Amino acid sequence: MSGLETKLATLPASYTSMTVAAGLRATTQRNPDKVAITQNNTSRTYRELSDRTDRLTAAAISKLKLNKGDNVAIVSKNSIEYVEVVCGLPEAGAAVATVNPRLTGAEVEAICNDAEARIVFYDDASAEAIEAASFDTVEHTIHLGAEYEALIKKAEVPDTYPEIHEWDPWTIPYTSGTTGKPKGVVLPQRSRLLAFYQMAQEFGCYGPEDRFLGTTPMNHGAGIAFPLAAIMSGGFTEILDHFDPELLLRKLKEGNFAGVFTVPTQHHAIFELEQSVLDKYRGAPLKAVISNASALPQHLKHKIVPYFGEGLLHETYGSTEAGFVTNLRPPFQLEKEGCVGTPFPHTFVKLADDDFNEVGPEEPGELWVKSPSAFAGYWNRPEETAAAFTEGWVTVGDVAKRDEDGFIYIVDRKKDMVISGGVNIYPREIEELLFTHPAISDVAVIGVLDEKWGERLKAFVVPKTGESVTAESVVSFCDGKLSSYKVPKDVAEIDVLPRNANGKVLKTELRKVG
Repeated sequence: MSGLETKLATLPASYTSMTVAAGLRATTQRNPDKVAITQNNTSRTYRELSDRTDRLTAAAISKLKLNKGDNVAIVSKNSIEYVEVVCGLPEAGAAVATVNPRLTGAEVEAICNDAEARIVFYDDASAEAIEAASFDTVEHTIHLGAEYEALIKKAEVPDTYPEIHEWDPWTIPYTSGTTGKPKGVVLPQRSRLLAFYQMAQEFGCYGPEDRFLGTTPMNHGAGIAFPLAAIMSGGFTEILDHFDPELLLRKLKEGNFAGVFTVPTQHHAIFELEQSVLDKYRGAPLKAVISNASALPQHLKHKIVPYFGEGLLHETYGSTEAGFVTNLRPPFQLEKEGCVGTPFPHTFVKLADDDFNEVGPEEPGELWVKSPSAFAGYWNRPEETAAAFTEGWVTVGDVAKRDEDGFIYIVDRKKDMVISGGVNIYPREIEELLFTHPAISDVAVIGVLDEKWGERLKAFVVPKTGESVTAESVVSFCDGKLSSYKVPKDVAEIDVLPRNANGKVLKTELRKVG
């Protein structure tokens, strides 16, 4: 017997494998004619969404001739069809590489070739990139329009379906490339479903009667997880295919939404709206405002909490690889500054030194996670997969500390740490302070080469309208607030910081300009 056959033979008779499509079918039984998802003027009931997903699974096998172990890709903005693809194709055994639709043709080509995708689904906005790409393994490209609808309509039930297990791949989102070439992160079916249940327990906005608003790109792990969790819970989700701050506030005010997932850059844009607009949409009947993807500056929290209301804001820390790791719950938002909270249910966090020994309270250590919602490894990168795991624990290279109460604080990314004159400096601490500078709208601090010190600090600042920021003003502002060796003496004004779609600063791009 093979290893898999031995494993299956030892499972109890009651064992049922968890898959996302099966979860959708089960939820559909509760209320088949309830609207599950809406985008613009299009809606699908649970019955319609489940039926179309099942027909796509059948077509993948009978028409597209996909086999278990194949990969496909989707290059598209948010859409209902996006949900159908990521539910239906993995049920045929084909993992879905979720590709950022903002990429160029060459970048799309590189990711699809790396993923060895046989089929690529794309929308109007990505048509030009698809046409410009030269694929190695792609046999068909399918437009999410008439061509896609014809595929579903003409679906034939195959003679046999592959046996899909919960540890089989579901999607392969590609890392944002903030520290190098994007890597495919293999997410098993089980890890995502368990993450949905963790979210329902933690955020309190995923009941069958709750409505959720999805606002961020679905090609990112969190972008698809938050709206899909609402569907798996039997609730309702509306998805936006682009972000507009006033539209988001209007939807929250008028749509009776219980929850919304946001990223910090969206809050920056919201609070740049005219006060009359903010006043108009104040008082949305929410249960949870969830921030994720990058650090939420403390000064923004002091705007979010009064505006949306106390008891709503969650700041969640996680990664595509490790899943949801910690959450700072609403009561602690203004009390625990710079904190990302405590671990999610069934999630263990270890802060370790270079010898993998646990560090003490208030000591920085690399953050390691052990969780059933973690990834399975990097696609076709065994060495990098091995480096990410130690004894079943996974890391993405973040450094954190834990206070005496057990709350966790992200100090910085290990790769972003600056060593100047032999001293370790974490830019995040400096950035948090500079965010409160009266003339600074946005800021990022990096290390640049220095003959004397090895590295020195350099701050890239986006001034507020009509303001100017000099090195002298930064030094003066930091005086008495930071140790002198942590104060950047090199300051450059910049119109906008380079960020990915989820708001993370691309420090690799800043390092190129020095």
